[in-house]
This record gives sequence, structure tokens and C-alpha cells, in this order.
Amino acid sequence: MSSQDHLKETDTEARFEFKKEEKSAFKSEKGLTEETIRVISEDKDEPEWMLERRLRALEQFEAMPMPTDWPEAPDLSEVDIDQIVPYIRPDIDVRGGVDDWTDLPEEIKDTFDKLGIPEAEKNALSGVGAQYESEIVYQNMQERWEEKGVVFCDMDKAVQEHEELVKEYFMTKAVPPSDNKFAALHGAIWSGGSFVYVPEDTTVEMPIQAYFRMNSEGMGQFEHTLIIAEEGSEVHYIEGCSAPKYSAFNLHSGGVEVFVGEDAHVQYSTVQNWSKNTYNLNTKRAIAEKGGRMEWISGSMGSKATMLYPSTILKGRGASDNHITIAFAGEGQDIDTGAKVYHNAPETKSTIESKSISKDGGRTNYRGLVHIADGASDSSTAVECDALMFDNESTSDTMPYMEINESKVDVAHEATVGKIGDEDIFYLQSRGLDDDDAKQMIVSGFIEPITEELPIEYAVELNRLVELEMEGSLG
Repeated sequence: MSSQDHLKETDTEARFEFKKEEKSAFKSEKGLTEETIRVISEDKDEPEWMLERRLRALEQFEAMPMPTDWPEAPDLSEVDIDQIVPYIRPDIDVRGGVDDWTDLPEEIKDTFDKLGIPEAEKNALSGVGAQYESEIVYQNMQERWEEKGVVFCDMDKAVQEHEELVKEYFMTKAVPPSDNKFAALHGAIWSGGSFVYVPEDTTVEMPIQAYFRMNSEGMGQFEHTLIIAEEGSEVHYIEGCSAPKYSAFNLHSGGVEVFVGEDAHVQYSTVQNWSKNTYNLNTKRAIAEKGGRMEWISGSMGSKATMLYPSTILKGRGASDNHITIAFAGEGQDIDTGAKVYHNAPETKSTIESKSISKDGGRTNYRGLVHIADGASDSSTAVECDALMFDNESTSDTMPYMEINESKVDVAHEATVGKIGDEDIFYLQSRGLDDDDAKQMIVSGFIEPITEELPIEYAVELNRLVELEMEGSLG
């Protein structure tokens, strides 16, 4: 039996909920202090300018309040940074990760084998990065793309080998630490993540992927992703995230910055399956130049609370943005997601499509912002929010906010909320399906707009994760 056949027969829950005994080469103390940041920066052998940026971000973090004044915001009272271990370097000989899967320590290799990463790399990807705890442990890019000047490496390596690019773009233009408290936290304590650079007029025809895995209890993961797509280039970046179940809370606070050059096209897809004790608080933003196209595709489930609002600044004439989001909330979960788009130039276009599912008293919320600046004439935006609920205890909210400062524009918003109807279930049962299969079929059709945008391996995985979330709650 091949490893891929074995994966198909492996229970989805078993693939994600397992955890390994913690082994680390370096582990910081709990909490966030100047001394901790200096120790981490020294362990990474970073240049002085990066340490200075970390320390400035720490000052901003300490001065900012928690985002507790937002209407109906998720409860973050349990998030205590002093109880989080911000940095764990896994026990691996090669800093920056190995480029041969067989060189990984057995327990780390087994983790990613169970998640199916090697098979995905063989079958569907141009390159793969795998992060375990706080650092990348494996990184590889197909040689044919490297020969064209494409760079795909971990961020720590990029700081050393592509210093000028990182110095110019890292948290200076898209996501400054001053953006919000968790962006400041991220700027102070970031570790690992991906650096992608695509030269002018270069199309990377197969997706590249990074997978982030938290294994240790009570830790924080703060990976940073920086994508620079030059004029006329095209790339699809896929991010996967997961963590096993814990008795103590964990924190994920990643940062993503995407720069879309003139007439370039970037698609950023993420499928996240966190444990139900994980707080998922990310800041993601793209800047699109003239004629640039940005696409965000996000699937989020599993966490206790998620606050995730990818945003795009349409900076140049004719730039466009497309957001597709799916969120799934079960018992005790508050999944607060949405999108932000800033139309800062004429003839810009954006579409936002949000799909949410809630059950067993879970809550989903769309929180969005569309801003059309004065002078952004002939711009258009369309927002569609659809919510599906399993029961009367679950809730779904829609909080759109639109700032329109230009009269010659086209603006549309539509929102629907519904329960799975008895007549729909009865119809499918009359065609031979049992109650559970009927409901799963309805949900699969409901989320199809996101799954059809993903490579087949990831569309299948997303459907399996949704089915896993539904198990035990149907009927």
C-alpha cells in the first residue's frame, strides 16, 4: 500500500489530533520581555536593525489596549501573554531546515508524514516549507523555478541572504506594528514563516505551500509570510495550519504581507484546523499596484476564537481584489472573520464572498470594511454573506461597514441566514441518503465556492475537515 493510499484510509481526526513528546534545542521563558526578545534575536544571529525593529514593536505592544471595545468581539480575557512560551527551536541540526525529507528527525518527519505533506509535494506543488513550533524544519523549491530567479525560503534565511528586500518590505508598508496590538506582538516576537519572491513576467505554474504545526502545549506561533510578486508575474501560495488538542490555551498570531506588482496576480489560500484551545489572531494585508490582482481564499475552523480579516489596498488604477472565506463554529467557538478592501484608485474592483456554518451554540460573524476613497471613480464592490445554522442555539451575525467617498461607483451588499430545512433533508432521504449524509451533502454544496478554487488535494481535505466538525452533532 502506498503512503497516499494509507492517508486516504486514515481517520481524519487521527491525522490532526496526534501530538509528539516535546523535544527542543532551545526554549525561551514564558512571557514577553525585552530580555526574551534579545535572547531570541541572538539565537537567530539577526542583524542589529531587526533587533531594533523588534524592540520598537514591543514598546508599541505594551502601549496598546486589547481590542475589547469592538461590538460583539470574541472574548480574549483568557489570552495572557505572560503564560505563553513565544519561541521553541526544534531539535534539528540544520538551521533554516533541511532540503531532504529523510534528514529530518524521526518524530518531526512522522508528524508531517501523517499530515500528508510529502505526498502533496510530489503530486501538486512547486515547493514546500514545513514549520514545526517556531522555525522552518524543511524547505525545498523545484530547481526549474530557482533557475528562473524565483526565491522560496524561510524568513530567517531571507533576513540573512535577501537583507535589502526584507529591510525594505518587512512591516514597513503593508502591516506596520502600529496597525493593532497583535501586529505589534507579532513584530516583537515573530519567528519562521516564508519568503517568496517572483521576478518580473514569471509565472509559477504550480502552487507552493507552507505548513505550520504547533506541537507543544502553552506556546505561541508567530510565523511571518512575505510575498513579493514583481510586474507581470503570477504565483499561488497555499498555507496550512494545525495543532492537536491541549488542556491549556495556545496562541497563533501570524503576519502576512503581499505585494502585487503592476499586472501581477497573487492567490493566497489558507486552510486552518486549530485545536479548540487555540486563539487565532492574525494580521494579513496586500498592496496591489496598477492592474494587479489579489485573491484571498480562507478556510478557518477548530479554534476557540478567531479574529481574521485579510485586507487589500488597491493602490493602482484597475487593480482588483477577490475574497472568499469559509468559517465553521461549534460549541464554545467564536469565529469572527471578514475582509477589508481599500479602493484608493480609479477603476478598481473588489468582491467579497463569506460562507459561515454554526452548530451546537457556536457563533460566526462577518466583520467587513469597504472603503472607496474620493477620486476612486468607476470603482465597484460586491459583498455577499451567507450563513447556515444547524440549530436555534447557534448564532450568526453580519457587520458590514462601507465608507463611500466617491459618487461614481457601483456598490452592492447581500446577506442571507438560514437553517438546514426539513424539506431539503426529506428530499435527499427520499433519494436514499441517511440524515447525516444528507446534511453533509448540503454543507458540501454550500462551501463549494471555496473548494472549487483549491487544488483537488486541498479541496478534499477541507471537505473532510468540515465533515469531522459535524460528527456527533447531527440529528
